Amino acid sequence: MFGTESSLSMFLNTLTPKFYVALTGTSSLISGLILIFEWWYFRKYGTSFIEQVSVSHLRPLLGGVDSSSPTNPNTSNGEADSNRQSVSECKVWRNPLNLFRGAEYNRYTWVTGREPLTYYDMNLSAQDHQTFFTCDSDHLRPADAIMQKAWRERNPQARISAAHEALELEDCATAYILLAEEEATTIMEAERLFKQALKAGEGCYRRSQQLQHHGTQYEAQHRRDTNVLVYIKRRLAMCSRKLGRTREAVKMMRDLMKEFPLLSMFNIHENLLESLLELQNYADVQAVLAKYDDISLPKSATICYTAALLKARAVSDKFSPEAASRRGLSTAEMNAVEAIHRAVEFNPHVPKYLLEMKSLILPPEHILKRGDSEAIAYAFFHLQHWKRVEGALNLLHCTWEGTFRMIPYPLEKGHLFYPYPICTETADRELLPSKRHHTPAQTHAAAADMFHEVSVYPKKELPFFILFTAGLCSFTAMLALLTHQFPELMGVFAKAFLSTLFAPLNFIMEKVESILPSSLWHQLTRI
Repeated sequence: MFGTESSLSMFLNTLTPKFYVALTGTSSLISGLILIFEWWYFRKYGTSFIEQVSVSHLRPLLGGVDSSSPTNPNTSNGEADSNRQSVSECKVWRNPLNLFRGAEYNRYTWVTGREPLTYYDMNLSAQDHQTFFTCDSDHLRPADAIMQKAWRERNPQARISAAHEALELEDCATAYILLAEEEATTIMEAERLFKQALKAGEGCYRRSQQLQHHGTQYEAQHRRDTNVLVYIKRRLAMCSRKLGRTREAVKMMRDLMKEFPLLSMFNIHENLLESLLELQNYADVQAVLAKYDDISLPKSATICYTAALLKARAVSDKFSPEAASRRGLSTAEMNAVEAIHRAVEFNPHVPKYLLEMKSLILPPEHILKRGDSEAIAYAFFHLQHWKRVEGALNLLHCTWEGTFRMIPYPLEKGHLFYPYPICTETADRELLPSKRHHTPAQTHAAAADMFHEVSVYPKKELPFFILFTAGLCSFTAMLALLTHQFPELMGVFAKAFLSTLFAPLNFIMEKVESILPSSLWHQLTRI
C-alpha cells in the first residue's frame, strides 16, 4: 500500500509545468468543441444533444418511461400545410368588439387620468372611417362634404362640431355615427343616436341601391352606403349586448350576417360567439365554429380559444392532473389538451390574462392577430366565459405551457399554423400604451401615462448542458492561461489539489489495511 502511495507521489513530482499547460489546454479545447456542437444542435433542433441522448437511450435502460403525449401526425401535417400561406405578418385588424370612444374610453380617462388609446391606434381608426364612410362623390352633397373633412380632423371637438354642422343641413347618417361614437357619454345615449343614424342610413341605402348600376360613381356611393348601414346595425347590436338585451343582440347579428353574407371584414361572427357564450348556448356556439373554424379561413384568438373552451367544458369538471398522470389521458381529455395547445400556439399571450397572471387593460380599437393586443381584446370579453365553465381554467393552467415543447425550433418552421411573426412585438408597442420612452415629437395622446408592459413571445431557455459546457470551457481555459503564465505556482496548486483529492482514499485504504491481515492484503495486491 505504501509502495503504491510513494509511486503516486513520485509520479506527481516528476510532472513538469508543460504537462499541466497541455492538460488544461486540451481540456479547454474539448469542452469548447462540445459547447459549439451543443449550441449548433440547439439552434437547429431546439434541444440539447446530450439531454436528448440521455432521455432517448439511457432513460429506457434505467427503467424510465417516455411521458410525452401522442399526437395525430395526419391532422398536424394537414393543417400545417393548409395554413402555410403567404400572409401579411403584421397586418392590423379592426377590433370586432371595440369599445365606444365617448361612453367607455373617455369615461376611463376621466376617472383614471390615463389615455387608453395610442395615437397610432386612433390614426388607424381615422383611416378606417375615411375608407368606410366616404366616397369620391361626397362633394355633391353638402353634409357629406362636411363629414369628409370631419373624419380627417385630429381634434375631437372639431370633429363633433363638424358633425353638428352637417346635421343642421340634413339628416346625415355618418354625422350621427360620429356623435354616437365620440360625444355620447352613455351606451343608452349612443344607442339613441345610432337609431337615428339607422333611419337616415336606410334611406340613403335604398336610393343608392336603385342607382348603383348607372355608373361607377353610383356604385361607389352604394358601396359606401352599404358599409354605413352594416356598421350602424352592428353597433346597435353591440349596444343591446352591453345593455343586457343579449337575445335581441343575437337576433340582430344573425339577421345582419344573413342580409350581408359577403361583408366579412367586420368579423360579426366574433360578436355573435361572445353573445352566445353569454347565453350559455353552447350548441349554437359549436354551429358557428363549424362554419368559421375552417382551414381555408383566417384564424383568430376568439375562434381558437372558443373551440378549446368547448372541448375543455366536456372534461374540465372532473379533470385532475394527479389522476391523469396515473392513468393517462382519456380520448376526450386528449382532444381538450390538443385544442388548448392549438390555441396557445396561435396566440401564446392569452393564457396569462385568462389565468390572471397579468393584469388587463382596456382593449385597443385595432388588434394584431397572434399578438398581445389580440390577447387583451379576447381576454377582456371572454374571461367571464372561462370562469363560468367549472374547471376550465384549471385545465388551461395545467396544460398550456406544454405547447412550447411541441413547437419546432427555430420558430420559422411553425407547427399547426404558419410561423409566429417576429414583428408582433414592435407593432403591439405602437397599438398598446406600453411602458416605453416617447420622443418629444409624439402627441400628448401617445405620450400619456404608460401603464402596460407588452407581452412578448416566450423564449426557449438554454438547456442545462449548454450552460454546463460553457462554464467548463471557461474554467479550463482560465486554468490553461494561468498555468502558462505561472507554471511553477500552478504546479504547486495542482499537487496540493491532487493530494487533497486523494486524501480520503488514502485514509480509507489505511483503515482497510489495518483491519485486514497482512497476508490476505498481500494476496489481494498480487491479484
